Amino acid sequence: MRVPIIGVGAVASVGRDADEIFANLCAGRGGLGPMRGFDGERYNGKQLFEIDDRPEQGADRPLRATAFLLDAVAQAAADAGLGDDLSGVPVLVGTGLRELRSAELWWRDGAPFGADRLHFGTALRERFGTTDTLTVSNACSASLYTLALGADLLAAGEADTVIVAGVDSITESMHGLADRVQPNPPTALRTLDVNRRGTILGDGAAAVVLRGEHVRWPGGRLWGRLRGVGMTCDAKHPTAPDPVQVAEAMRQAHRLAGTRPEDIDLVLLHGTGTPLNDLVEITAYGEVFGEAAGGPVLTGIKPMTGHTSGSAGLMSLVTTLQVMATGKVPPLVNLEQPIEEADGLRLVRGQEAKHEVALAQVHGFGFGGVNAVAIVEGS
Repeated sequence: MRVPIIGVGAVASVGRDADEIFANLCAGRGGLGPMRGFDGERYNGKQLFEIDDRPEQGADRPLRATAFLLDAVAQAAADAGLGDDLSGVPVLVGTGLRELRSAELWWRDGAPFGADRLHFGTALRERFGTTDTLTVSNACSASLYTLALGADLLAAGEADTVIVAGVDSITESMHGLADRVQPNPPTALRTLDVNRRGTILGDGAAAVVLRGEHVRWPGGRLWGRLRGVGMTCDAKHPTAPDPVQVAEAMRQAHRLAGTRPEDIDLVLLHGTGTPLNDLVEITAYGEVFGEAAGGPVLTGIKPMTGHTSGSAGLMSLVTTLQVMATGKVPPLVNLEQPIEEADGLRLVRGQEAKHEVALAQVHGFGFGGVNAVAIVEGS
């Protein structure tokens, strides 16, 4: 499999398009700030990675996730030279929470919101004329699951072009749940650090345009090629990851891509900053890569974007494509004392690194044991 990626788009707390986000990531600038949409007096954790689009502190409005998604899709479509008419293009959306925040505001405040707005298809049809949309609500690996589905649609001849996206806005119920299991809330997200205390949520959306391998396209650039996506769904525990299945997702990705661990130049970690998830991820990585574990450079973006849930996998993929295009690798900020299991690994720390990347591995792992790993090559 060598599926061309011909357009990208993204919005996050650190930037309103893919280029701005990447520039800030390389500079080590994060988007963490005081929460704007919720009553901070009700929670221990009072910081979030929010996109600053609300009218005022403490105020909120419905359909923010939808707005983020439409923005990212429009960016990717324009980058690929597709324009605003996407009537013949399937759009696949991965999400963890859909428009749950809008449902919360409807229930609490009577904000206008209908069930047809929960799954994004209505808004995509109104904005772009899309007739074929699918929303996959599949926790934090959702956007990489849709990436695999998009590649399958192309391989099956069901479409010439597919737009794959991921989106989530922070909901108060999800923040409340995280706050209760993190009574001593983290002041920063510290991937792989000995003193990591948990994750911090973030708003975000990302999108890429996939094209059939043998299809000519009128515009856009070739960002890279998708080689394969490995997926497992073990359902062994509601939240805890299973290291066996995380490792299997990595192995499956390499089998599908026809690659080996020693071929990889860069790994974009899922890196949520939670005590268990980071440990499982880096242990599984070491098991799969073995003696090759010290070869690739490793980094992650969540310390600067927050955990953007359903969009996280594609946000990392867009970052990876930009690394390949520029040779710049964003650093793992807030990493002061790496865990013992990361000894000997080439962690990018402190500041951006210069590194030529021809082949990269992108991780996305979610609650319920839904795991996805993508292999992508440069253009």
